[in-house]
Amino acid sequence: MKYRHYIRKGIVLVCVCLALTACDDWLNVQPKSQIEDSELFKSETGFKEALSGVYSSMVSNGTYARELTYGAIGIMGQEWTTYPTYQYGPSYQHIVEYDYSTSASESMIASIWSTSYNSIANANNILKRIDAAQKLFTGNNYDIIKGEALALRAFLHFDLLRCFGVSYAVNPNMPAIPYCTDLTYRVFPQLTVKQVAEKVEADLLEAEKLLAVDPILTGEEVSELDDNGYLINRQVHLNYYAVKGLQARVYMWMQRYADAERCAETVIESNAFEWVDSDNMSNEIDLAFATEQLFALHNINLSTLSEACFNPKGGSQTFSISEGVWNDYYTDGGDIRYVCLGQAGTDGSNMQERYLKKYNPSGSEDRYYADKMPLIRLSEMYLIKTECEYRAGNANAYEAWNELRANRKESLLNSNPADFYDELIKEYRREFLGEGQLFFLYKRLNSAIVKGSIVDVIAEKAYTFPLPMSETDVAQRETNR
Repeated sequence: MKYRHYIRKGIVLVCVCLALTACDDWLNVQPKSQIEDSELFKSETGFKEALSGVYSSMVSNGTYARELTYGAIGIMGQEWTTYPTYQYGPSYQHIVEYDYSTSASESMIASIWSTSYNSIANANNILKRIDAAQKLFTGNNYDIIKGEALALRAFLHFDLLRCFGVSYAVNPNMPAIPYCTDLTYRVFPQLTVKQVAEKVEADLLEAEKLLAVDPILTGEEVSELDDNGYLINRQVHLNYYAVKGLQARVYMWMQRYADAERCAETVIESNAFEWVDSDNMSNEIDLAFATEQLFALHNINLSTLSEACFNPKGGSQTFSISEGVWNDYYTDGGDIRYVCLGQAGTDGSNMQERYLKKYNPSGSEDRYYADKMPLIRLSEMYLIKTECEYRAGNANAYEAWNELRANRKESLLNSNPADFYDELIKEYRREFLGEGQLFFLYKRLNSAIVKGSIVDVIAEKAYTFPLPMSETDVAQRETNR
């Protein structure tokens, strides 16, 4: 049954640590106000606000409100044909060519690093204090808040690994990033790709155990009268099934395909998420696939983002796809993504461009559909299941894929495609446009060419960001590329 509720209120931003510039920097500074910090954690409400602060810190242009969704990572996946290249603001003219040596590229990469480790610091601050404060919590809130904090730490480290660590297909023993688990003066060591992935796995396994009491799993009905509705709207929290979905994603990265398939099937078989209603897409009620979201961020500035970055009138901040490339994305004119998610430019100079509508404001007054940026969705679980079955030699691997295609009104497959991975990449392009997953698929597969680019990304080591200069200067890290 579909798991959805009204959003009760906006997420409150609570900054519990300094804005950080490098992993080692934040390990060597105290919070702005230890008095305020200690007061925050004297109540259950304070822990709730601190957890909201972690989610809010992720709604940053440096990460999931731009660069790790439709911005830098989308550009590197060659998702857009037109994108910002102006001087005063984000400029992608070098990132698109995988040139990470320019000041604009270095600044963008440093922002991804520092903003992510800032969020990790906030999660670690919760985890450092929560066990000693267990008696403060009512109901299952201790387990759920701790479980979410662990899952967030894992989620953030994993995306840092996908950015700053080489693919498993290249070398799992290559030095990558630190895995930071505490607020301390101690400098955390640089771990290998494999070691980081194993720490991600460990945090997720512990989070899974704690979140066994999650209402999204137990089916417990939650109302506004229950703890002021705190456990309503679990899709904008890293809930139990989001943890399972993230595990599936991590195990694919670690080349543990049987484990990945098992986790994906747990989500699929739960029936906790419904396929988007095509009428709701046609009526522009649900263009972000809200009913399919395992985990989404609540971005109260989403309409502003859409107006600035995907405006059919064009402009210096906009991202768009040429009509020819847009048509190349799709094999069926009836595909609801083709019909509903792209709008033509309205000015003479850009009428041959298509602008993504995924982040447009919902046409419904139901707040459930508003202000959500998807980070993990149901469709990914079906594609993971398909790929795992194909790798295992299942001649009917396409059947799971057809579940997705049927719900997108796309023509069905009669067998596994002969060019399986080429077709899989095309499906990721159609399905996750503007969500940041296409480039990471290319990287996981270690593809020599990203479609739309002539760069040999393997030879140029383009799949892996260099560590920020501030990090290497402070800690003398080994090369990660």
